[in-house]
Amino acid sequence: MRRSHFIRSLPGLALGGSVAAGAAQSAGSLRILVPANPGGGWDTTARAFGKALLDSGGASAVHYDNKGGAAGAIGLAQFINSRKGDPQALLMMGSVMLGGIITTKPPVSLSQATPLARLANEYNVFVLPANSPFKSMNELLAQLQKDPASVKWGGGSRGSTEHIAAALIARAVGVDPNRLQFLPFRGGGEATAAVLGGNVTVGGSGYSEFAESIQSGGMRAIAVTSPQRLKGLEVPTLKELGLPVEIGNWRGLYGAPGITPDQRQGLIDQIVTATRHRSWQELLDKHRWTPALLTGDAFSQFVDEEFNSLRLTLIKSGLL
Repeated sequence: MRRSHFIRSLPGLALGGSVAAGAAQSAGSLRILVPANPGGGWDTTARAFGKALLDSGGASAVHYDNKGGAAGAIGLAQFINSRKGDPQALLMMGSVMLGGIITTKPPVSLSQATPLARLANEYNVFVLPANSPFKSMNELLAQLQKDPASVKWGGGSRGSTEHIAAALIARAVGVDPNRLQFLPFRGGGEATAAVLGGNVTVGGSGYSEFAESIQSGGMRAIAVTSPQRLKGLEVPTLKELGLPVEIGNWRGLYGAPGITPDQRQGLIDQIVTATRHRSWQELLDKHRWTPALLTGDAFSQFVDEEFNSLRLTLIKSGLL
């Protein structure tokens, strides 16, 4: 299958019971399960898109439930087991969940839920605490080559895009990825606290998770995983630094297992309407997300291809 456009290495909770199918969808109340702790990328995306659903009239109310752990697999299991046939339930998911499924092999499958739409893509940014002795990615990498154990990388779950990027960076500078000291966190709030508290040497995550700390001066951004520099953030790409690594973190929405084709299409229509609203466009700009709308069967095919592509990337990076 063709390689994903989003993952590329160059020469490199409980919720209520099920709801009967056929419940009204239009301008009704929706509930989004976020399979991560508050403050992270999934949570930020879910709440941002919930606002767009409200502003566009696609929902009269949006409720959120956070259930973090195992790269989203715990939330996925809860969603599948508790929301069957519920046409008003949504699951926030993305590439990190695919990595978690590949690396942890949970007892549930994403294929049990109903694919709806991909929303946006976010590239990772690597940051240092403001008082770090290192001033650039090159200085950090020199230390990594000298003593890999002395550099602690903080980020999302194992198999997340920032974990993969760190492993590919290590490989590119001649360091065995298995020697990488990577500390996984269950949400952006934990990762941010670890960086600001000096508990890790370098942190990696989506820009939206670190934006406030970067802008306040608590963190210093040193590199991004995008193909070009991010607008308004004058930080070099890894490729500019001679590292053949480019990787993005896309996010999307799934519906509950067992909903009807009409219910699925109704949710897709609500999602598409929300993506066209000014509210969503403004939030894309604010968080430096790249719009990446893809719906229905085309999204389902994309997820299948992405799963296979990510598995190959995990193998190449030495993480699988």
